[in-house]
Amino acid sequence: MLVVVGGHSRSVGKTSVVCGIIRGLPELGWTAVKITQFGHRVCSADGAPCACEDPRHPVAISEERGEMPATDSGRFLAAGARRSFWVRTPAGRLAEALPRLRRILADAGNVIVESNSLLGFLKPDLYLLVADGAVTDFKASSLRFLDRAGYLVATSGAPLVWPSVPPRLLRGKRVLRADPPAYENEDLRLILSRLSSDRQVHDCTDTRPIHLDDTDSRS
Repeated sequence: MLVVVGGHSRSVGKTSVVCGIIRGLPELGWTAVKITQFGHRVCSADGAPCACEDPRHPVAISEERGEMPATDSGRFLAAGARRSFWVRTPAGRLAEALPRLRRILADAGNVIVESNSLLGFLKPDLYLLVADGAVTDFKASSLRFLDRAGYLVATSGAPLVWPSVPPRLLRGKRVLRADPPAYENEDLRLILSRLSSDRQVHDCTDTRPIHLDDTDSRS
């Protein structure tokens, strides 16, 4: 099962919602992935400002070992993820990370990824859009994928209305509340548990080979 968690803007609680899901469903043995796309002149090797723009490391993927619990990938591990990875690429070059990322997905059972941009390359089993109506910004990338959101996960009680978002795009969207500090939702836990069980049944009956380099991924 592949679950992608995005957000309509920065600082709306995406990482906290991912941690809440992992913490609420430890039996699913999550592999968690944080995807970060850096701007110009930022090194993907460590995410620090850099003028080298070295072509030898346009993409960096590291596995969290618990040494940095305050980082997003460290928080995933602390919440109970079986494995946690941090994927870094320059902005607009996520495609270059896909071969290595697909290998991670193929080796995992249940994967949760914090990213909006991954939707441009893979079709998840469920896409959750974390939303806080108190944050007025709505990123263009989030608007692009809004129609694919299975649920809006609200992290505050503010109305989910934004000047830049046509009301028709939000009409009929199902909303689940995941309030701080836990950022958990019982209905979401049941939805994901059921989805994982259904996916396991599907995988047991589908014997088609998985080709990791295909554009269409079954993960």
